[in-house]
Amino acid sequence: MLMASSLNLLPSPTPDLKLGVDDRRIRQYRVAEITEMIHVATLVHDDVVDQSDSRRGISSLNHNIGNKLAVLAGDFLLAKASIGLSTLRNGEVMALVSETLEHLATGEFMQLAADTQQSCSMEYYLQKTYLKTASLMANSCKSIALLADQPREVAMLAFDYGRHLGLAYQLVDDALDFKGTSATLGKPALADLREGITTAPILFALQEEPFMQTLINRKFSEEGDSRMAVKLVKKTRGVAKTLELAAKHAQQAESAIAQFPPCSDSRSQQCRQALADLTHSVVKRSM
Repeated sequence: MLMASSLNLLPSPTPDLKLGVDDRRIRQYRVAEITEMIHVATLVHDDVVDQSDSRRGISSLNHNIGNKLAVLAGDFLLAKASIGLSTLRNGEVMALVSETLEHLATGEFMQLAADTQQSCSMEYYLQKTYLKTASLMANSCKSIALLADQPREVAMLAFDYGRHLGLAYQLVDDALDFKGTSATLGKPALADLREGITTAPILFALQEEPFMQTLINRKFSEEGDSRMAVKLVKKTRGVAKTLELAAKHAQQAESAIAQFPPCSDSRSQQCRQALADLTHSVVKRSM
């Protein structure tokens, strides 16, 4: 909704115009609700796929009610999101959000089905991360801009903001996997490694430690492989380089906001500043 308030720029409304503004605001709010339902549904489904029993130090839904009911709960949220989507009366926004659902499934497939070559590719990792995490943020922000009747170039700036913010968030999350404990990470430490999944710190460590290739080739499957991988990451600049890349994406997100059309409305200016501040907060999670 910060994005909506940043872009809803209109002259002082007449009664008829105010009615249209209110309707637009309602549809933008609905996009926010749809985005949140999709996000929660993917978290629930991810915990089932990853067999996680906790998230952010709290028992996961599948741990509490079982996998079958958890999957149905996620499906229910996606169904409610689809119903909400049908009320937006905007074909392009409906297509964007629907495409995001496809991206979420494709990203999960990319993560689970990656071969050895793909597991060693930073390009593959970033594309998977965009699909799994950043696409929802990017297309939701773009949808808000379209509903604000902004020109296409402004809508793309909103998309860029969401894309870079999502990538920065996930990069920091992956870095924290090698810095914190299970309670601070939000899911059991080393869970990705035990599933044979490579993330940015591993890929950056690979550039300095050739033995990491051996561990990746066997998907960290042998006794002690996960702990060895952690040692190699900490021995190298794997975490530092990951955070540097996260900061770069955060800066690109902030740059997108700075390119929004000028406005004199104080509320819009405050919301734009809040969006810029959010890019800093994402990176500061690692400190």
